[in-house]
Amino acid sequence: MADENQVSSLMLYRTPRVGPMTYRELLRVFSTPEMALENLPALMERAGRKPLQLYPRSRAEEELNTLASLGGRLMIEGDSDWPDLLSFDAAPPMLMVRGLPHLLERRAVAIVGARDATTNGCRLAEQIGADMAAAGWLVVSGMARGIDTAAHVGALLEGTAAILAGGVDVPYPAENEGLYEKIIMSGLVASEAPMGAAPAARHFPRRNRIVSGLAHGTLVIEAAKGSGSLITAGYASEQGRVVMAVPGSPLDERSQGCNSLIREGAFLVENADDVIEILAREAGVKSAERLGQPEMPLLESVDEVKLPTSAEHSRIRERVLSLMGASATEVSALVHQSEEFPRLVHLVLLELELSGEIERLAGDKVIRIMLPPRKRREQ
Repeated sequence: MADENQVSSLMLYRTPRVGPMTYRELLRVFSTPEMALENLPALMERAGRKPLQLYPRSRAEEELNTLASLGGRLMIEGDSDWPDLLSFDAAPPMLMVRGLPHLLERRAVAIVGARDATTNGCRLAEQIGADMAAAGWLVVSGMARGIDTAAHVGALLEGTAAILAGGVDVPYPAENEGLYEKIIMSGLVASEAPMGAAPAARHFPRRNRIVSGLAHGTLVIEAAKGSGSLITAGYASEQGRVVMAVPGSPLDERSQGCNSLIREGAFLVENADDVIEILAREAGVKSAERLGQPEMPLLESVDEVKLPTSAEHSRIRERVLSLMGASATEVSALVHQSEEFPRLVHLVLLELELSGEIERLAGDKVIRIMLPPRKRREQ
């Protein structure tokens, strides 16, 4: 039988309109996923949204039971072995994992690059992957063909982490099914997608933020302009991680993305020694700075959360909106300036977010969605 907390957590995160930041805010307000699920339909109704269909309990239980039957487990933020690096705002609050999740405790580097990579590019990715793994680093990538595959192969004996865009039980691409099985034996495969889900184009950018998020730095080997690998590098930069690239000939389109990254400030590397030296010097400082930031505090724990009355709701809603302008505002400042009970302010902010009137941003900030005035009809 699936654990009740895991069932409730998965139901909450799989419910439509509940992304990572909304999920965390719901837990901050309601303390437990069970209480959040109990109150979410009423929140949606008061936000003026259509009736909410919670993710079915039966499907959550089926997912967890299937995962357990494959020897996998659901890792949830707050677990003792949850990776410290997965603490940025847009990070998934849970991952489905097969293999050896304890490897996520290692120092990690992401290696990504072109799918249609050159022979030399794949050879270099495999060599750097092997050298990094031998030096005790976990090599993280997305198991795509080309550079990703080569990096995994190089690090296979010491353990590597493959992050999938589809379900953790769906090897992709199909040609990598054998590699997938080997990684499960000596490394790990992880995904936030539902069990059995086939990867779609929109899933890959979400996957990429996890690849970069699990690593102290991201190395790009061969990437054309507009490549998905550059998206991963962009996420790494946003997350405060180190970005590195291998330079290449300006005559090769597959090197243009890497060369652009270097021009924009990415570290130029040629081998694993370069990567290790840069990460030792840069990643430690960035990681210490990030881990030193205070965590978003939970509100006071209560056995029952009562939604505000209509009069309270209207008063707090108008007060909160009046304090917001066209620029981002810190939630803590709104709570302080509103002079209302913090829990009630957070409840109203959740309703405004679900109604589409505000947007939640990184750094525990919100911004009001300012709609342009309607044009007057011509007489």
